[in-house]
Amino acid sequence: MYEELIKKAEVLIEALPYIERFNRKVVIIKYGGSAMLDENLQKQVIQDAVLLKLVGFKPIIVHGGGKEISKWVEKAGMEARFVNGLRVTDEPTMEIAEMVLNRVNKTLVKMIEQLGVHSIGISGKDGGMLHVHKKLSRGEDIGLVGDIDRVNPKILNDLISNDYLPVVCPVGYDDNFDTYNINADDAACAIAKAMKVEKLAFLSDVPGVYRDPSDPTSLIYELPYDELTTLIESGAITGGMLPKLKSCKDAIDNGVSRVHIMDGRVPHCVLLEIFTNQGIGTAILSKNSERYYKG
Repeated sequence: MYEELIKKAEVLIEALPYIERFNRKVVIIKYGGSAMLDENLQKQVIQDAVLLKLVGFKPIIVHGGGKEISKWVEKAGMEARFVNGLRVTDEPTMEIAEMVLNRVNKTLVKMIEQLGVHSIGISGKDGGMLHVHKKLSRGEDIGLVGDIDRVNPKILNDLISNDYLPVVCPVGYDDNFDTYNINADDAACAIAKAMKVEKLAFLSDVPGVYRDPSDPTSLIYELPYDELTTLIESGAITGGMLPKLKSCKDAIDNGVSRVHIMDGRVPHCVLLEIFTNQGIGTAILSKNSERYYKG
């Protein structure tokens, strides 16, 4: 009996230096992928974010909803059209996307409130937070999909200073106040850069970054900035991980201290990544960041 209790105490002691190091620091959690579709995983991600808040962090959740949007587009009897692998977002699809994202947003807010922490759900349209222009795919029009020009983080700073946990859905305006859908990864990176946050955490459907994608034992737990640049230039990284790593590099170039990529399908992945020496995913470090895991 005592051995089990001692192990629990050891876990708390291991977390202590991280709590001290990142106390009162802003942490952005990009929440998406399969972890959004499983009710138990949803609860665990929200529990993680609430615990971060209660031990002194300042979390912000930026969520996606692509799979949920696809489900409702299909239910509406609409046929999806793709250009270069990207969904074309016409006006009817945008209407569905915004409704679905707002529904997801308020569901997450409710879950946070149920755990005793005050939360407010907003979109990039609120307070003019996310300003965009039309995104093209290799020069081709893909509809109401936006690239972010600038971020006004005032509303987020106001919410944090008033002890709220903000939940952001990735929708923004252009110069004409037309509504655009935004890739959630892009939104999280842009907000992280604008606020120069301490940590940006991506919940994905992969465990992290591999030196050799065909070798499951080659997961990189800590990736210093110089090694990140070398890895990107080497051509070893392909598929959807390449643009994600480029976004991570851009975030670090613009003042973000650490970027984490982890498997959102692992229960309590955020706590395991942030509060343990090894972590469960890949921590990408800025040039001046201290390494914690030496393995």
